[in-house]
Amino acid sequence: MTPVLNKNLPEFEALATGGVKFTPQAFAGHAVVLYFYPKDHTPGCTTEAMQFRDMHPEFLQAGAVVFGVSRDNMASHEKFRQNLELPFQLIADTEEKLCHMFGVVKNKIMYGKKVKGIERSTFLIDASGVLRSEWRGIKVAGHVEEVLKAVKDFNPSA
Repeated sequence: MTPVLNKNLPEFEALATGGVKFTPQAFAGHAVVLYFYPKDHTPGCTTEAMQFRDMHPEFLQAGAVVFGVSRDNMASHEKFRQNLELPFQLIADTEEKLCHMFGVVKNKIMYGKKVKGIERSTFLIDASGVLRSEWRGIKVAGHVEEVLKAVKDFNPSA
C-alpha cells in the first residue's frame, strides 16, 4: 500500500543499522524524516548524508528522528555510517520493499543504458504517523534545510 499525503502510514517493518527495527509505531511521538538515496559511498549520497549529519542536532531539537534508506546491505550501511560518523541509522532495503512502497524506484539512463534506480526522495511523517510532506527527484543543495524548516513548521513548539 502506497503512503498518501495527510493519511496514516501503512504498517511496515524494516531493519536498520545498530540493530534498530523501524516501524512507524516504534517512533510514535516523534516526527520521522525518511530520506531515500541511490547508493552508499557515492558523491551525491555522501554529500546528502553529511548535510543530514551536520544538521542532526537541529532535527533532534525539533523533535524529529532521521533515517536514510537505500538498497545497500547492512554491511555497506555500517561502513558508510562509520566513515561519515553519521548519528542516525540507515535502513537496508535490499529487497526494495520500502522503495516500491514509497514509489521511489525509477527507470534512469546511465551511460546510455536503461537501469532501475532510486529517485532521491524525502518523506516527513508527523508524530502521530501521518505523512505530511514529500520531496521527489530532489537536488542535494539546500534540501536538508528545507526539510528541517518543514519539521519545525509542523512542530512549532520545538
